[in-house]
Amino acid sequence: MSYRDFTVGKLKQQFDLKFIEQAKPIIEPLSLTPSLYIQETIERNFRIAQAVSTEKIRSELIIAPVLMELVVLLNHQVSLFSGSDFTVDASAGLNGWVDFLISNSPEQLEIEAPVAVIVEAKKEELNTGISQCVATMVAAVQFNQAREKAIAPLYGTVTTGTFWRFLMLQNDIVTIDFTDYGITSLEVILGTLMSMLNPSKPS
Repeated sequence: MSYRDFTVGKLKQQFDLKFIEQAKPIIEPLSLTPSLYIQETIERNFRIAQAVSTEKIRSELIIAPVLMELVVLLNHQVSLFSGSDFTVDASAGLNGWVDFLISNSPEQLEIEAPVAVIVEAKKEELNTGISQCVATMVAAVQFNQAREKAIAPLYGTVTTGTFWRFLMLQNDIVTIDFTDYGITSLEVILGTLMSMLNPSKPS
């Protein structure tokens, strides 16, 4: 079993989680203007990503550039991992590879203090990525606690590249904002991701 094998029902049963669904932001996005570079990159890449429409090309042409913009905006004080093994507790099924993980540390050699999990939705359907994202978030909480670097709340994102959905895990409650933010609202997406990595009170 791995992160991808979890269902919402299994997560509720195994980790005693409660799910809250809402149509409002889980955290107030910071006000910012995306750089000209990322605006031009998304504009240039979007048509190709839509035309080819594979998970790999959306990841490379849209998701990764957006997350790298975030790293640059934070002056490389966070680190970005993609396709890394993140086995926390294999006996509990908390094992596998992360699509993307942002760590609250500039250390790039190994994962330290993960603060946000980003899962690429399969088949361009955001709902398919929710359970995988939450399972990885649970693992990240356990990872941080074991190293006495508890970070709460811990955030997650499910994305197709074109649309982004945000989640929050605090204690045993998973809150999901079922508003899907389109890549045309890049300032909201980046502002929300920035808020996730900065001290802020959830809305």
